[in-house]
Amino acid sequence: MKIVFATNNPHKLEEIRKITDGTIEILSLSDIGCHEEIPETGATLEANALIKAQFVKERYGYDCFADDTGLEVDALGGAPGVYSSRYAGEACNPQENMDKLLRELNGKSDRSARFRTVIALLLDGETLFFEGEVAGRIIEERRGEAGFGYDPVFVPDGYNQTFAELGNDEKNRISHRAIATRKVVEFLLSV
Repeated sequence: MKIVFATNNPHKLEEIRKITDGTIEILSLSDIGCHEEIPETGATLEANALIKAQFVKERYGYDCFADDTGLEVDALGGAPGVYSSRYAGEACNPQENMDKLLRELNGKSDRSARFRTVIALLLDGETLFFEGEVAGRIIEERRGEAGFGYDPVFVPDGYNQTFAELGNDEKNRISHRAIATRKVVEFLLSV
């Protein structure tokens, strides 16, 4: 089976391909000739995932899936949430996002957080949603070199290492995206 993953993020693409481990052939946007930046104008993770999937389906005709992921921090009322990738501004980078997050949490004792991924799947005229979540906490300084985004400051529950210290193999086994992706793969292999 082949399906398009509607992302321009090479880290997400590599992660999804490792998680699916050859059970499904994952095509990238560049594989189908889509080099446009798909706008994320939704107010929720579900809305953004659906916007991206519909963009590909409407313009290129492929069944596809798209995800949106957010880091939700309890002490910040769920922020950065849907704005996780642009928390420090539209043209920011992951380091600036982490800097802002750590500044906002400075002096706060409640550092509990969760990563949440929502995947929208458009298949055979149907729209389905799959979700994955991993609870944890935000530490006070960056640790580790693997992963991307907020991985150096997020320690999942039951671990003493950040996602960036755990390495990609372990992260891909337990992550929010892995949980949501496994649900998608199980569904696709059952149809």
